[in-house]
Amino acid sequence: MSPRAPSGWISMFLEAQAAELGAATNTLLAYGRDLKDFDAWLARRDMDFDVVARADVEAYLVHCDAQGLAKSTRARRLSAVKQLYRFAFEEGLRTDNPALQISGPGQDKRLPKILSVEEVDRLLAATRQLGRNDMDRVRNTCLMELLYATGMRVSELVGLPVSAARGDPRLLLILGKGGKERMVPLSPDARDALGLWITLRDAAEAAKTAQKKPASRFLFPSRGKDGHLTRHRFYLLIKEIAVAAGVDATKVTPHTLRHAFATHLLAGGADLRAIQTMLGHADVATTEIYTHVLEARLSELVLDHHPLSDTRKAGGKTSSDGQ
Repeated sequence: MSPRAPSGWISMFLEAQAAELGAATNTLLAYGRDLKDFDAWLARRDMDFDVVARADVEAYLVHCDAQGLAKSTRARRLSAVKQLYRFAFEEGLRTDNPALQISGPGQDKRLPKILSVEEVDRLLAATRQLGRNDMDRVRNTCLMELLYATGMRVSELVGLPVSAARGDPRLLLILGKGGKERMVPLSPDARDALGLWITLRDAAEAAKTAQKKPASRFLFPSRGKDGHLTRHRFYLLIKEIAVAAGVDATKVTPHTLRHAFATHLLAGGADLRAIQTMLGHADVATTEIYTHVLEARLSELVLDHHPLSDTRKAGGKTSSDGQ
C-alpha cells in the first residue's frame, strides 16, 4: 500500500504519536476513531488526504455540526485533523497544512460537578463495607483513598505499578500523560489503606507464584488482558459505592473525585501552583477552573443560607414589614 493512502497516513501518524510523544493508548484510540470518520467522509467524495483543501475541512465540520455532534466532539475532531496535517507537513507528505487557519467551534464553559466533603466522607465510609469478601473491601478502600488523596486520573490509578507503593511512602510517584512523572503526598488514611492492601495483595501473589503462575507488576492486578483493574470496572465500582452511600450516582465518577481533591484543597488554602503540580496539569490555566468552581459553590451557599436571600426572593419584604 502506498504511504499516501488514507489508512497509511493514519497508521503512520499514530505510530509517530506513540513513539515520539508517548501518547497514551486511550489518546491514540480517540485519534484513530476521529480520523477514520474524516477518512470515511472523504471516501464518499472520492478524495484522499493528500488533496484536501481548507474548504474541504470546513465542509467536514459543517457535516459534523449537521449530525448534531456536541461542540466538544467537533473541536476534538478538528484537533485530530490538524494534528494529522501538521505531521504530514513535517514528514513532507504535504507542502501545507489545510487545517492550520481553521478556528474550532469552542466549547461550552461548564463547571465540573462537585462533591462536598460530607459526600466524599460518605463514599469512603460505604467503600469499607462494599465487596464480596475482605480482600475486595480492602482493595476498594485503597482505590478510593488513593484517588481522593492524590487526585490521580483513573488511568494512572488502575495502572499503578506496585513498585511505586512499596515501603511506607509519604509520597507516591505517578506516571502521567506523555510519560511525565510527578510526586504526590499521601494522607495518613491513604497510607494506612495502601499498607493493608499491599499485605493482602502480596499474599495472593505469593500463592500464585507457588502455583507456577506469573506474579503481577501492578498494584491492582487483574486476570484481564491489561493485567490490571480496568477503567471501566472501576467506573462501575464507584457507581455501586455511590448508591451504597446514598450519594447521587449521576455526579459520582472517578473524575469527580479528582475534582473534589482539587476543590477541597483550594478551599483549605492550598496554593494553585501546588495543585497544578499534583494534578499533572501542563498549564496552570487548566487548574484555574477550580477557582471558578469554588466561587460558584460559595455563591450557592450564600443564596441557600444567607437570611437576605429570602428577603430578595420575597421582593424585599420581611416578617416585620408593615408592623
